[in-house]
Order: sequence, then C-alpha cells, then structure tokens
Amino acid sequence: MIRPAFGKRALFGLAFALWAGAVARDAGEAWVRATVLPDLAIETSDEVLARDHRLLRAYTVADGRWRMAVDAVDPGYTAMLVAFEDKRFYRHSGVDPWALLRAGGQALVSGRVVSGGSTLTMQVARLLEDSGTGRLAGKLRQARVALALEQRLSKAQILGLYYRIAPYGGNLEGVRAASLAYFGKEPGRLTPAQSALLVALPQSPESRRPDRAPELAFAARAKVLARAVNAGVITPDQAQAAEREAVPHLRKPFPALSPHLADRVRAAAPGGSPYVTTIDLALQRGLEELAAQAVAAQGARLQVAIVVADHASGEVLASVGSAAYQADARQGFVDMTRALRSPGSTLKPLVYGLGFDEGLIHPETLIEDRAMDFGGYAPQNFDKVFRGMVRVREALQLSLNLPVVALTDAMGPAKLLAALRRSGAAPQVPGGQPGLAVALGGLGVTLEDLVGLYASIARGGVARPLHVTGEGVAGERVISAVAAWQVADILSGMPPPAGAPANRLAYKTGTSYGHRDAWAIGFDGAHVVGVWMGRADGTPVPGAFGGELAAPVLFQAFARLGRSLAPLPAPPAATLMVGNAALPQPLRQFRSRAAAFEAADAPAVAFPPDGAEVELMPEGLLLRVRGGVGPFTWLVDGQPVAVAERSRDTVVPRLGPGFVVVSVIDGAGRSARVQVRLR
Repeated sequence: MIRPAFGKRALFGLAFALWAGAVARDAGEAWVRATVLPDLAIETSDEVLARDHRLLRAYTVADGRWRMAVDAVDPGYTAMLVAFEDKRFYRHSGVDPWALLRAGGQALVSGRVVSGGSTLTMQVARLLEDSGTGRLAGKLRQARVALALEQRLSKAQILGLYYRIAPYGGNLEGVRAASLAYFGKEPGRLTPAQSALLVALPQSPESRRPDRAPELAFAARAKVLARAVNAGVITPDQAQAAEREAVPHLRKPFPALSPHLADRVRAAAPGGSPYVTTIDLALQRGLEELAAQAVAAQGARLQVAIVVADHASGEVLASVGSAAYQADARQGFVDMTRALRSPGSTLKPLVYGLGFDEGLIHPETLIEDRAMDFGGYAPQNFDKVFRGMVRVREALQLSLNLPVVALTDAMGPAKLLAALRRSGAAPQVPGGQPGLAVALGGLGVTLEDLVGLYASIARGGVARPLHVTGEGVAGERVISAVAAWQVADILSGMPPPAGAPANRLAYKTGTSYGHRDAWAIGFDGAHVVGVWMGRADGTPVPGAFGGELAAPVLFQAFARLGRSLAPLPAPPAATLMVGNAALPQPLRQFRSRAAAFEAADAPAVAFPPDGAEVELMPEGLLLRVRGGVGPFTWLVDGQPVAVAERSRDTVVPRLGPGFVVVSVIDGAGRSARVQVRLR
C-alpha cells in the first residue's frame, strides 16, 4: 500500500520531470531554430546546352572545381546511398541516436573508430562548412546544423545538396561531375557497379580515386555492393555482374563542343546558366571531326571554320571556329567564324542578283569578258584569260571578274554594300569608301556574314539574321524572290568538285587576293553551309583555291547532315524563263557605262553577217573582222579556231553544217560575235 505522502511526492516528481523535459525540449528547439546556417546557394558550373538540352560545354566554378547542377540521378544510386550511409535517413530528424550509440559501442569494444555514426544530413552540414570529422566540437556543430537543416529543408532538398557537394577526388564535386568524369555519362541512368562506386568514393575521395588507386576503388565498390544486397536494393546476381564490371582507370574530359560559340554565349549574358542554344549536338560533333580531318594533312598552320544554319529559321545548327580549341600553330583559340577576311568571289551572286532586280541583266543576257579600264582600275580574271561574249549564267558559274566589275560599275558599289548590310552582314571597307574592288572581295566580312547572306538568297531574298539563342526575327528584303531564284538556279548548275556527288547543290567558291582565304558557301532547300580555310594570321597559303580546298569540305559537311539534299523551290510565277533571242532587246546584251566611251573602231564581224545562212566553201569558212586592233583571235562556239591572226581575213577549215556562234577578240580584249547557220 502506497502511503499518501509518498504518492504525492511521486506524482510531483513525475510532473516535474515532464515539465523539465518540456522545458529542455523547448530549449533544444529554440537552440536549433537559432542556428545560423551556412550559405545554401552553392555555386555550380556554367553550362551551355544543345537544342535538346544535352551538355555542349561546362565551365569550372571560381575555385577551379567541377561542381555541377543535378537534375536527375538514377534511383538505384539513391537507394544504395541511403542503404550504405544512412538507412534511417527518411525517419530521423538529422541525428540518428541509434547510429551514434552503435558507433560508440563499436569504438569501446574495438578501441578504434569502426563507423562514424554521421547521418547524410550531418555529412551535408560538414561539407557545407568544411568542418572537421574528428573533433567533438565539430561533431556537435554538425549535429546542430543537421537538425536545423531538417527543420527548414525537405529530405529531397537535403539529398540534392549532397548530390552537388559530395567530394569525389581531385577537383570533382557532386555526383554529376563524377559521373561525367569517370563514366562519360549523365547520372540519370547508372549501372549498379557505377552507382556503387559513386557511393563509395566520398568516404575517402583521394585514396580511392579510380584513376589513381583502382584496386582500392574496386574494394570499396565491392563493400557497397554487399551492403546493397543485404538491404535488398539489388539481388546477389546483380552484385556478381557488377563486380565483373571494370573500374574506370582514367578520367574522361568534360564535354567541350562548340567551344568558341559557348564562350560567346556565356560572355553575352553572365549569370544566365544554363544557356540553351540552337546547336545540334550530333551534327556539331560530326563537323568538328570533319574539321580536324580537313587540315590533318595540310601542314601545321592551315585552319578551317564551318557554320551550318537552317535558313528558314535562321538557327545556327553547328559552329566550328577552328580545327581544335588549343594554342597551336593554327591559333586554334581564334574563332574564325567571326574573323574579318576577304570574301574573294563569294559576293558575285549578290551582285548579279542586284543586277537582275535593276533590270540590267537576265541569266541569258550576253555580257563581255574582256580587258577593261575603270578610271585606272584594270582588274584581271583569275586565270588571266578573257572569254569574249558570254551569257550571264556562264559568267557567274565561271566566276569571271570583268563582267561582275562592269555590272558593279553600272549600279554603284554603294548598292552592293547596302544590300550586304540588309542581309545582316557588317562589312568593313578599307578607308571607309567603297570602290569597284568590293565586288571581287576588297572588303572584310566574316564567315557568319556570308552564311547569313546565302541564307537570304536561299530564303527567297529575305534576310533572317542568324541566331544561336532565343527566337529569330524577320529581316529585310535583300533581293527580289525572282532574282533570288535566278541566282540559286545558276549556282545549282555548278559542277561539283572531283569525287563529290553531282547533286545540284547551289554553291559558290571564292579565293581572296594572294591565296589568303579559300571559301565555299552553299545551300539546298533547307540548310546553308559555309566553309572557310586559310591561316588565322592572314598569311598566304600558296596554291590554295576555294574550289579545290574548301569545296570538298562543303560537300562533306552536307553529307554529315544525314539526309539527301532538300530540293530548291520552284520559280516564282513572275520569272522570265526564255532564251537570249526571246529577251526584250535591252536585255539581250549588257552595255557597261564604259561602252559609251569606247573607241569607234571597236571590232565587229564583217563576214559572215549575224543571222545569215552561209554555204561552206571547200576550203572552209571565210571570217572577216572590221575595226579593232590586231592580233585577232577567232572562236567558234567558244572554242579557239585561229589565234594571233594579223590579217583581217581568215579561213577556218573543218566546220560542219548547223548553227554556230562566231566570236572575235581583238588585241585590246574587245570582242564581237554573230550567230549563223552553215550549210
């Protein structure tokens, strides 16, 4: 029987104990609430992503570490991590008393630390503050921060912190950086062996680094696999298969695709990571391989740059600034897609397109290719040969210089510069005043400028500036839809380089003065591709021609798009598609401004007269020139039949019946032609 006095004391003691416990609990909670947490805004690596959000390039954080944002991890990894490090993670409040008791008991029995007793939350607290693991004060601080973290964050958020800051050896922090470095893959899908290694490494990241101590890494992984089997995370068969999987012996490089473009995107918007671009990752990788192959056997200094765009949207799908992003003899750190270079003959399609719009010419218009002097400027053809009267179509396909300069002279070079700017280009003219030489490349443009220009032509004459982030904007009209189609039709008739498929790719090549730049720009119905080759320092490349050096790379780049060429559009309804004879009289032959000042004695075919039917004599056809200065060169259907003739009368044997074009070129490079029928 309990005495009343004793019962009262017992009840009082119980009440006091409960009150003291409540006070202690409240005090403890207040102590935890008063905890000043470390900064949870952890800096992670800037990332530049492809159009499908795959990683193109990543950058280390300020202290040189790889610490990357984590969007997803393999559930199997998380299950292994919790089973191995903190099996009551989802049930405790930051500190696991049972784990601490177990660790203390093991230490008393063995005389050494067998297990640490730290929860995952305590490990996060230690990593956030970089506090030690062996000192009592450090342990108490970790416990306090862990309790505070559990009050303010969810379990998923705490795991997210661990995913980002757990150490993996060297300058690797976080599961994603480790997975990319050791396996070359994102951590969203891992094998059991890979998951186990990533669980094991943070316990002793330097001594277990697989690239330095693969045996220790293997043993640590086996220990995690065994614990995972005991916890039911994986089966014994899965563990046995995982143990047979090799441990990685080397770190893999982090993705660094399109490095020049990635640098530009990051510099344009600091703090905007992740940066999503329009780049197609597979195409970018393929063209970087192509670029390396293109210069591999071309000496130590030759460089290459490639740009691919969707000309309908203006999206840049691939941008290769150099054959390799490194400080080498090729100056690989220089982004040659944006370097100012002379475009050579690649502006000629624009000149002819403007000429079509001005009503000066038609693709079937006859235009002279002869020696001309434009106020002291006397350009030559690249091969120093004049071809007399040719069709505009042929003049562009043969890339003749004199006709395009005469056409530029008729329109004024300022019109060419204005059209270039409407296309989105930013041409730089030496001295600021454009002369006729701009038609032959006497100005500075970039590869991106030229790709944008050709994209305008491919799009029916309307510009849409190239872009790598965000949405594109509609641009200005550069040339009419009819002129754009006529230019595209002419360029699609260009013969392909040796060994390339005859696929009617619309393209143009160019070679700058002194063989400093070799170009090839082309398009089909969907894409436009530009290739530049040369030396980054601007020194000449002896024997380099756009048609021989850059054009094969252009055709290979189109092959890497992975499909056949998209067809070019049909001609607009207003397109005049007739031969020369059916053209309006002013369009049958282009007359340059200089023609009004030519000497009255310009050569003319005196016999046979134009349009005549001539009966062949047994000895051949009599040819007679009036005016001009000797010596004279005669051509029949473009083929020389008499060269350096001093006489004004010439008889040409071995001609058969039919229609022929007879041309004469005098000693001053002036020409005349007639069309006759021989019978």
